[in-house]
Amino acid sequence: MSAAKRPSWDEYFLKLAMLVSERATCPRMHCGCVLVKDKRILSTGYNGSIPGDVHCEDDGCYIVDNHCIRTIHAEMNALLQCSIHGVSTSGATAYVTNMPCTNCAKSLVAAGITEIVIFSDYHNTQAEEFLAIANVPIRRLEMPKTEINYDLDSFTSAKKFK
Repeated sequence: MSAAKRPSWDEYFLKLAMLVSERATCPRMHCGCVLVKDKRILSTGYNGSIPGDVHCEDDGCYIVDNHCIRTIHAEMNALLQCSIHGVSTSGATAYVTNMPCTNCAKSLVAAGITEIVIFSDYHNTQAEEFLAIANVPIRRLEMPKTEINYDLDSFTSAKKFK
C-alpha cells in the first residue's frame, strides 16, 4: 500500500483546528482555532465555557439576542492561552474552522495576527470590514479531508528492520 500524500501546511493546521473543535462544548457551533507562527503552533482554542461554569451541552445555551453568551469563542481562547503563557502572537496566522465573528476579528487584529485562514463562513458580520481596515487578509480554502491517514503498516515494517 502506498503512503498517503503529506498534507500541505495549510491543510495540516486547518485539520488540527477541526480536531480542536471536537472539544467545543456549545452545540450551536463547534469551532476550533490554531495560532501558528513560523510553522510552529503557539496555541489552540475551542468555544467553551469559562473555567468553573457549566457547559451548554450539559445545561443548555445561555441565549441573549439570539447568541449564546455562555461560551468564549475559539479565537479568544487561543489568544488567552498565549496570554496566560506569555507567548507573543505578533505576526502569527490564525487557522480557524469558521469565519471569526466581529469581536474575535477585532481581537485577532489587536493581538497582531497578520493572516486568517478559514474554510467555512459565519453569518454576516462586520469582521471582514475590520480585517480589511487592518490589512489582515482572509484566505478561504477548501475544507480538508476529515480522515486521518495513520499508516500503521509503515510502523510495523520499520519495526522489522531493527
